[in-house]
Amino acid sequence: MHIRAYLRASTKGQDANRARDDLLAFAEERGLKIAATYIENESGASLKRPELFRLLHDCHPGDVLLIEQVDRLSRLNAEDWELLKTEIQRRRVKVVALDLPTSWMMATADKDDIHSRMMDAINGMMLDMLAAIARKDYEDRRRRQAQGIVKAKADGRYKGRPEDEKRNEGIIKMLEAGMSWNSIVAGTGCSRSTLARLAKRVSGEITS
Repeated sequence: MHIRAYLRASTKGQDANRARDDLLAFAEERGLKIAATYIENESGASLKRPELFRLLHDCHPGDVLLIEQVDRLSRLNAEDWELLKTEIQRRRVKVVALDLPTSWMMATADKDDIHSRMMDAINGMMLDMLAAIARKDYEDRRRRQAQGIVKAKADGRYKGRPEDEKRNEGIIKMLEAGMSWNSIVAGTGCSRSTLARLAKRVSGEITS
């Protein structure tokens, strides 16, 4: 059995390493060693998480996926959570979360006895519940943000997201060099609406 720690933060401005010491302390208290740590800055509401799936690919049956909180693993909608949970179960990986005490014994339990199976079933139900709570919290925050933007626009206070001037300067140079829109979108990841706005700036239709 290997312990594999998973650390996630939603944005690059957040520190995904923040909980590393807590995970290390949890393992050391139980005489365990973390075999590998997987770190990424991706949204918990998306299944597009390369490091999480690399962790699962590296796992052997009985390995432990160690996380600080269930919301580090999932803020997924119900359908995507079922897909992720099915993959975890298929690989026979045990999920242990510091905020889920019913999961703690999974880090040390090796025997497939009745007690272990009962705790596994209880842990699965608790994981489902906490994953649903994490998703609701995510949706509530998104709704409050949207409401705040509507109010700010009504009050004339909303300025939108600051322009990425350095990136846009590069895009303008690409447009001036005659590069195709498809190539620019593929190379920079900008939206076509942003590209259209910058193209108008290049043509002189708008000045800012």
